[in-house]
Amino acid sequence: MKKNSSRRLFLRNSAMAASGLAFLSSITTLHALTSSPTPFEGYNPYAESKTDLRTSTLFGKHLSVSGKVYDPSGNIPQSNVLVEIWHLSPNSKKYRHRTKIRTDENGDYNFITDYPNNEEAKLPKVFFKLSSNNDSYFTELILTDTGANITGEHFARNKNLGKKLLPQKETILNQSKVKLNFTL
Repeated sequence: MKKNSSRRLFLRNSAMAASGLAFLSSITTLHALTSSPTPFEGYNPYAESKTDLRTSTLFGKHLSVSGKVYDPSGNIPQSNVLVEIWHLSPNSKKYRHRTKIRTDENGDYNFITDYPNNEEAKLPKVFFKLSSNNDSYFTELILTDTGANITGEHFARNKNLGKKLLPQKETILNQSKVKLNFTL
């Protein structure tokens, strides 16, 4: 009887050790898959592909963003570039508004979304990750009541765009439209 109990104890402990090892292994694998080095909070590589992120279509405040992605010279439009977008959801501190889209054959991209919420004491922002082949980078679009702005890093990375570099914002009633170009 003692041997039988010892055997059960061994089997139970082995099963618990195997389960614990499998659990830790899956957490490590999940962390490796989901934690991409990003300078911005809220990035999720598993976003859906859609161009309309609005949750309120009738009375909400909306933002439409469009533009082109060019080669590093700033002259040749780039097709099939992955553009990942995310921002804080309206009236929330969560990043539920996110998508990934690809540029068309002319290098164009566009999407419409609810106007982003802002972090405390900061302006509303829309974050971008652009990827093609072995090159990718992160940047952000900063929104104000009077316009749209880019960071110094974005300016330096995209300076070859010349007159096409600075974002252009137009607002009519509850609809803001921004044109923003990139190089990659």
